[in-house]
Amino acid sequence: MDAEALYPYPDELLVTTKVGVAGSGPLDEAKLDGRPAVLRAQVEQALRRLRVERIELLQLHRIDPMTPLADQLGALGELQAEGKIGRIGLSEVDVDELDEARGMVDVASVQNRYNLLDREHEPVLAACEAAGIAFLPWRPVAWGESGARAEVAAVAAELDATPTQVALAWLLGHSPVIHPIPGTARIDHLEENLAAESLHLTRAHRDRLDRLSEGAGSAVSPDVTGEPDGE
Repeated sequence: MDAEALYPYPDELLVTTKVGVAGSGPLDEAKLDGRPAVLRAQVEQALRRLRVERIELLQLHRIDPMTPLADQLGALGELQAEGKIGRIGLSEVDVDELDEARGMVDVASVQNRYNLLDREHEPVLAACEAAGIAFLPWRPVAWGESGARAEVAAVAAELDATPTQVALAWLLGHSPVIHPIPGTARIDHLEENLAAESLHLTRAHRDRLDRLSEGAGSAVSPDVTGEPDGE
């Protein structure tokens, strides 16, 4: 996020960003770097870039396996104590990693890949729900091949909605701690995404959609919007 897009920020806007990746470009071409000095430098840079005195929610992009988790979270905890971070979040963690992290800092959010078909992290969602931790699914509007796509489209047609709205509405009704983060590059898609909040899925619709995940495994399917996936 760049400050030019929304600055000066409305009072109700929560500004968030990530740290823990060295370099730029796609994550698979970058390098995880959770060394305390690097995390601190990235936070300081983000404060200047975003023109804020505190980042209300800071996500650790991934846990760096080459740096002790206590060092990574210790650095973020120090920055939080200094008032430069409001809340600390994690990304792509499993239940054990979440439990370990919660023993060191107060975890406000978890951002894992999750959608109607890709429910690999259901145990993490359950742990977040039990602890009152926000769960932020990235790639939230992806679904599978022709069969699943046709079923979602059929539900959308019955509700006079779009398949994207159905996918988001399913997430919003699946757990009270879920806050999807669909990426978008167009105003009309943003409006489409926001309208999903008022879409009512009946129990029958939910049952049909729930069955789509059976046997789906953890395969990642394309984002049908063709837009950034929020990761």
